[in-house]
Amino acid sequence: MPEEESPGPAYGWYALGVLVLVYALNFIDRQMLTILAVDIKRDLHISDAQFGFLYGTAFGVFYALFGIPLGKLADRWPRTRLLAIGLATWSTMTAASGLACNFTQLGFARIGVGVGEATAGPCGYSLLADYFPPRRRATAVAIYSAGIYLGGGLALSIGAGLAHAWDHAFVLGARPLGLAGWQAAFLGLGLPGLGMSLWVSSLKEPRRGRHEVGHRIMEMSGRDALRAFGRDVATIAPPFTVFMAARRGVKALVVNLLLLAVCALAAWGLTEWLGDMPQWIVLGIGVYAVVSWTQSLRHDDPEAYGAIWQNPAVVGINIGYGLTCALTYAATAFGPLYAMEVLHAPANEVALIVGGGGAAGGALGVIAGGALGDRLSGGVYHSRRLVVVLGALSLAMIAYGFLMATGSAHVFYWIVFPLWFLLSGALGSAAGTIVNIVPARVRATATASFFLGATLLGLALGPYVTGRLSGAWHSLWVGLTGILVVMPFSFASLVIAWRHLVRQERAKGL
Repeated sequence: MPEEESPGPAYGWYALGVLVLVYALNFIDRQMLTILAVDIKRDLHISDAQFGFLYGTAFGVFYALFGIPLGKLADRWPRTRLLAIGLATWSTMTAASGLACNFTQLGFARIGVGVGEATAGPCGYSLLADYFPPRRRATAVAIYSAGIYLGGGLALSIGAGLAHAWDHAFVLGARPLGLAGWQAAFLGLGLPGLGMSLWVSSLKEPRRGRHEVGHRIMEMSGRDALRAFGRDVATIAPPFTVFMAARRGVKALVVNLLLLAVCALAAWGLTEWLGDMPQWIVLGIGVYAVVSWTQSLRHDDPEAYGAIWQNPAVVGINIGYGLTCALTYAATAFGPLYAMEVLHAPANEVALIVGGGGAAGGALGVIAGGALGDRLSGGVYHSRRLVVVLGALSLAMIAYGFLMATGSAHVFYWIVFPLWFLLSGALGSAAGTIVNIVPARVRATATASFFLGATLLGLALGPYVTGRLSGAWHSLWVGLTGILVVMPFSFASLVIAWRHLVRQERAKGL
């Protein structure tokens, strides 16, 4: 166990810079699938719904599930070490995506990317909460989150550029190892992450809760932390979930088996009704695993359970922002394809303008949203951060309406920047609210629950539903407008969270 450090302000900004690069690489590896969609769909003979599954469900469910035990491990074990291991894992699996020859192989590679990337959010958010004092946290988290949009934008340009260069350098019969351009792009972007993992492992590990007066948290020994991690994995991984429930008593076992039966029946029914068996099996596993984890957390760690699942503000933010992500991830997955197939824009132009505009708008928006939330809250009025979230989303809906109403690629390009500026502004303040309203001991676990909503509600459903609607109606426009149905529910959940925080602040005399 390395000795805990108390790095100064300058080192915090240096560490933030490294973490932004890590998060950018995280989203480059995740997002590159979208600009390569045309070639992947053609070579692997997959539908829009299957593409939505690959982009969203296969990645998102396992990203969300492993974020739970990895988030708890980040609360107990050196976070810099865990993040370095995660970076090496997802980089390896990104490279493996380039060796996929069919839908199934690419699906398993995407699952591996999701497991590795599940370390980035909990470790990064928890580290920043100890590198920076409360008055700077939302700004730091927002800058870190800008890596999402920088990576997402760069993924389009880099992925398209690598694939184009490879396909033009080698004629079909002379390609090394028979690799297509999209496969070479995955290999070319996956391997550098292995070297970057060594850089991450060199970061200083700050003492937990060092900015909270009189608050000190002791980490477990490495062996005890890994044993606890094994137990946490068992709480989400069937069939071990059943054994873990049995250890808590007959009542817990019966409840767990009933939940398993309900999830299995729902997955079977949806498969019979809609088809797409992998989507519903994976999503059913995800829902059952989350419920099993919640049961276990309530029994084993009542403080963490109370701070996350019994706090209306946390639950409201997780559901509200998660539903927003259904729209965000749908647009991310199919927006470039929509520009190419419906508006007939060339791939290199979409990569440059949509990728660049989305990256710039997203990066600036998430920083602006976090900084504005910090300024309005004054470090104590956390309800004001949610005013920023609600305001940004309201304006984003206007921009999205214009985006889907235009038939011009040039108008589409102009709307990309403000749309992503506003959508990402909501993330900056939503994430900043979470890390400020839960105790320091459970920040990484609470962050994992935040990403749980964003992935299970947003990533696992948004792209698939959009692809399904697109296939059913033979129209990507229908898919991208139909997903708007989630937004009234998103606003309602966020308003409930806001009202709870207002009541808390009034009760404190603020």
